[in-house]
Amino acid sequence: MNACPITSPENRSQRLSDEGRARLVSVRGEPLFLAHWERALFIHYEVDAARLQRELPFELDLWNGKALVSLVAFTMRDMRPRLGGRPAAWLFKPIATHSFLNVRAYVKHRGEPGICFLTEWLSSWLSVQLGPLLYGLPYRYAAIAYDHRHEENRLAGKVEPALGGRFGYEATLQNKQFKPCDPGTLDEFLLERYTSFNFGRGRKLFFRIWHPPWLQAKADVSIVEDSLPARTWPWFREGRQVGANYSPGFQDVWMGRAQNCRKISTADGRGHG
Repeated sequence: MNACPITSPENRSQRLSDEGRARLVSVRGEPLFLAHWERALFIHYEVDAARLQRELPFELDLWNGKALVSLVAFTMRDMRPRLGGRPAAWLFKPIATHSFLNVRAYVKHRGEPGICFLTEWLSSWLSVQLGPLLYGLPYRYAAIAYDHRHEENRLAGKVEPALGGRFGYEATLQNKQFKPCDPGTLDEFLLERYTSFNFGRGRKLFFRIWHPPWLQAKADVSIVEDSLPARTWPWFREGRQVGANYSPGFQDVWMGRAQNCRKISTADGRGHG
């Protein structure tokens, strides 16, 4: 794997990325997969902490005592095993590219900050069948149409599951200067996370990822319809939008294998402080 770039002590987003990379590659054989994550819009909400905690098997990671969830709309492209070359990539073609709408909460486990997916809507029916088996992820199928043209300052999307409900939005960027999150900010707290904690197959699981620090810009989002998350979680209806970020994304994000949370020691954890 390529060496991680040298960083200065002042660049905290880079430090968090470096720490995420170190945790991932501390396990032999990692990463397991590579994929491009493209044109990601994060829409953040403040919600009732007590009601959200009841939904989660992990401790909430609060920002100044407040619980947050984010809806993340992006496209994953060209997912393939890190090893195996073109034959392995060819075998993954049926599930290599699809769109996501992730609904994620912010949690911590044994001192390690991460995210926990409440639900992930995907545009690939086959991936919906495989994700819960491999990673314990709460996948659901939906028709997804994203039009994220940040070059023209136009972002729009619509997510429609077959069982009803809809989520739609339109957005513009406050500026097109994509840069790392400022240290100690809510943006950094929400974006610079490199571990996913999940509950599947009757076990608490986790997997790690790595990419460089997010290059992002703030976005102004207008919600066209939110009946999908509102009907799924009653507490969402009482939440309030507190911001949004957009990133063009990354090539070759590293993705680790699912592991049992018992493998995480307290010494593995790293905070945002």
